[in-house]
Amino acid sequence: MPDFMAYVLFTLLGTLIGSILSLIPSLHVYNVLGILVMFSETIAVHVSLDRIAFMLIGMVVAYGFLNTLSTVYIGAPDDSTIFVVFPSQKYLLVRRGHEAALLVGIGGLAGIAFLVAFSPLAVRIFPPLRQLLSEHLLWILVAITIYMFMTEFPRETDRPRTRKGRLWEAWRSLIMGWIVFGLSGLLGFITFNKPITPFQNAFQNLLPVFIGLFAIPWMLLNIISRVKVPEQYVAESVDVDPVEIFRGASAGCLGGIFAAFFPMVTGGIGAFLAGHATAQRGDRPFLISQGANRVVYYVGSFLLLFVPTLHLTRGGAAWILTTMYQPKTWQEYYTAVAMIALSGGISFIILVYASKLYARLVSRVSYRKLSALGLAAVIVIVLIFTGPAGLLVAMTAAGIGLMANLFHTRRMNLLGCLLLPMILDLSGYTGTLANLLGL
Repeated sequence: MPDFMAYVLFTLLGTLIGSILSLIPSLHVYNVLGILVMFSETIAVHVSLDRIAFMLIGMVVAYGFLNTLSTVYIGAPDDSTIFVVFPSQKYLLVRRGHEAALLVGIGGLAGIAFLVAFSPLAVRIFPPLRQLLSEHLLWILVAITIYMFMTEFPRETDRPRTRKGRLWEAWRSLIMGWIVFGLSGLLGFITFNKPITPFQNAFQNLLPVFIGLFAIPWMLLNIISRVKVPEQYVAESVDVDPVEIFRGASAGCLGGIFAAFFPMVTGGIGAFLAGHATAQRGDRPFLISQGANRVVYYVGSFLLLFVPTLHLTRGGAAWILTTMYQPKTWQEYYTAVAMIALSGGISFIILVYASKLYARLVSRVSYRKLSALGLAAVIVIVLIFTGPAGLLVAMTAAGIGLMANLFHTRRMNLLGCLLLPMILDLSGYTGTLANLLGL
């Protein structure tokens, strides 16, 4: 019983820390967790590492819920929220930003319920599934990439007068999507094979890439566009029916668990595939699905590490924890499931009040100033964790990210920074390309 109460306290502590950190635009919880690696020996002297594991559970769950607030109110997405940006921005501009945040939070609660209900089955399903699919990861990732390209569609609205003009208009965004995928993939390949961060901060190597691809371009566009956010209406209830919740949550959980299980498949890709598989329609189910997808992706990938017969390391939190401690017993697994449920409920309550605070702030403070402040914050974060070299990488990545915005191509193509290096590695061509590039 004393151990269980200690786990509860450390989970609550992690939830509080994760909630505070999640309110900072573009600060990923994995970047903060990585700092624990540097001080793991010192921490182990004062605190049992199994308790640190439960603190990490609280931090990851809180991040899954609350980091969407910066996406809804400021628009600084990461790889798992790139799909939630435009519907949430639409809600924000019609004074319903708080409602969008609550819909995403409802999806998060549904994701927590799914993980708790699915946890007894996971221990039976995933071990044989891992053995079955481990030899087929290459063609699965190639198939996902091809499907991404196949489902890209033209986004221009003007109709040129000439045939050549119409042909170019139809293919411009498609071609730029392939170019963006290739450039981001090349940047990711270089980053993986030629780390730019000091060796003591090697776990932050992808930080400038993701911030540059996803956060900086959006904030720059916010500053340039001079968007004026109207005063937000803070509703006490949400206009959504059980059918919409079920439709959105089922799609989100499907995408989240797929992304959690397969390496280099992020929450954004999982949401994309699940949305197509379930023919997702409507803003409310869409926002709910993104909340469920995000929580299942982050929390589910971490929970897989606790399965004694699996020990599947997926996601940054699991990789960071394995450098210090590895769960081994069924008691730890089911205790982790209980702590996830506890942290999920508390995180949703915090989300409600934090969203009200954001709603009041965003209408009273200039949107451009908030975006400029967010931009300054992410630049400082990059400098702290990766130094001037990391800032240079972030600026390069931002140029690629702006290409996706300016040519109206799907921003998911920016995830080539993960997919392409993984495909090359599984196919055995990493060394060949590295030699060609002089890496």
